Amino acid sequence: MIRVIRGNPTPEELAAAVAVVQARTAAAADDPPAPPPAPAAWSSPARIAHRPPARPGPGAWARTYWPG
Repeated sequence: MIRVIRGNPTPEELAAAVAVVQARTAAAADDPPAPPPAPAAWSSPARIAHRPPARPGPGAWARTYWPG
């Protein structure tokens, strides 16, 4: 339902507005849904898996979690 809040449109102006709304609604219904977005790179396990595991020793726990 369309309701005119302000102004006094002519029947032609109102018909044009309704036609635009109907066209946009029909176009949106014809479009296939967008594919889901790709996961962010920061959440990829491959981000830290490209290096060999940390060797035991002082600070080894920090090297397992901080890439770089």
